Amino acid sequence: MARAQAVTVAVVDDHALFRAGVRAELGGRATVVGEAGAVAEAVGMILERRPQVVLLDVHMPDGGGAAVIAGVAARAPEVRFLALSVSDSPRDVIATIRAGARGYVTKTIDPEELADAIVRVAAGDAYFSPRLAGFVLDAFAGGPQTPQPTELDHLTAREQEVLRHLARGYMYKEIAQRLGISVKTVEAHASSVLHKLQLSNRHQLTHWVHQRDLLADGEPTP
Repeated sequence: MARAQAVTVAVVDDHALFRAGVRAELGGRATVVGEAGAVAEAVGMILERRPQVVLLDVHMPDGGGAAVIAGVAARAPEVRFLALSVSDSPRDVIATIRAGARGYVTKTIDPEELADAIVRVAAGDAYFSPRLAGFVLDAFAGGPQTPQPTELDHLTAREQEVLRHLARGYMYKEIAQRLGISVKTVEAHASSVLHKLQLSNRHQLTHWVHQRDLLADGEPTP
């Protein structure tokens, strides 16, 4: 593997513990010159520090990775972005690459592979976790694409109903009345949805739904 010590890196993720973990895992493999947990903070830090590679989370409460890339690309075109995300959704992968990222890996990546990815992206190459590369090839080749499972496919039909009602702002009791189920059942579905989507709270869930435009126009809100 190519040596990474000379590569300067910034870490952008809204979870401080994750940022600390990345810094620790990289050790001497790369030089972390900055970190940020929000879009505006990240843009300012990147423009000031000018890292060679930015490790970038795809989803953050105030806009996500694409917004960071948009804020930096014109003013610091030499900075390269490598998405490091919990999501392996084809939609997220393609959207992030179209926004300008040079690669996309998931958070299950081991430290040695991550260091290798950083070196390759810094050198101008593209790098993807093996399973994700096919999504990108299909999308940019313009050929026929086999539909891939999305995060919603992991939810039952009832869980998807609860998800959309939560995102519209309904309380558990109101959802129970609208769906004809008990409040405890709503709570159980809500907990399952958060677990399956790897979200921490209702605010993140609402942002997740609106970012993907999953609410049909004209549907009622309380």
